[in-house]
Amino acid sequence: MRIKSFAKINLGLEVVRKRGDKYHEIRTLFQTIDFYDILHFRRTPHNKISLEGNDDTISWGEDNLIYKAASLLKQQFNLTDGIEIQVTKNIPAGKGLGGGSSNAAMTLYALNKIWELHLEKLDMMDLGRDIGADVPYFFEGGLCLGLGRGDSIIPLAEHGVIHCLLVIPTISILTASIYKRFRFSLTSNLKDSKIIKFLGNRDFGLLENNLEETVFSLYPQLKAIKSYLQSQGSELSLVSGTGSSVYGLFLNKEKAEEVFKALKRSNSVFLAETLSRERYVRYLSAGV
Repeated sequence: MRIKSFAKINLGLEVVRKRGDKYHEIRTLFQTIDFYDILHFRRTPHNKISLEGNDDTISWGEDNLIYKAASLLKQQFNLTDGIEIQVTKNIPAGKGLGGGSSNAAMTLYALNKIWELHLEKLDMMDLGRDIGADVPYFFEGGLCLGLGRGDSIIPLAEHGVIHCLLVIPTISILTASIYKRFRFSLTSNLKDSKIIKFLGNRDFGLLENNLEETVFSLYPQLKAIKSYLQSQGSELSLVSGTGSSVYGLFLNKEKAEEVFKALKRSNSVFLAETLSRERYVRYLSAGV
């Protein structure tokens, strides 16, 4: 069995408060893009999870979210069947693109079919919360509002296809390191939320990432990338999540291609497009 595991970007991110646990309460807009890893699954008779991937910078042991997802199902349902999983990795780690969370969600999704567990989407989302805050989103896809830790997902009405120019530096950033340095602003209340205002008028110019300045203070070169994308007429340019990827959204494909050609001379750049929920679900169904 073969399935695509798509990346996401955050169209906005607001930190609401620090919780009693180690997490923060956030508001964010998730959006899937047409940029993906490929996961291959093969059922085996041995009571073992075998995981391999093509990216040497990533651990493929028990700390990998794919392994954790498979192990969680085996424990939950007392399964003795084994599984071999091979991963063709395109989404780099530490870039704010949700590759690990997407991989975990797609592992739950695929193994639910392979092992005939008959789990509903909400069941898999609940299991995903135990693995990572972003995991539940990848059972929905498209444009969604994320609340709580980012694990409470509300599907939203979607816009048309938007071209996403993704600049991916070699820098990898740990989420915890950004939250540790983050200082709360006074504009995290609901009435001041740029995301809530955006949902009313769909003005991309309203959106921001509260964590961006903390990222820029550590890696000022990322701010220069954002400034360039803005100067080229992007509808929105932000750091995605707490990672090092900087994206620019363009309504005009020709303009996106022009900026892509200029940037690729000295950067790792990908030109993707936003992926609607309908297309996302269709890809998942086709994969399984």
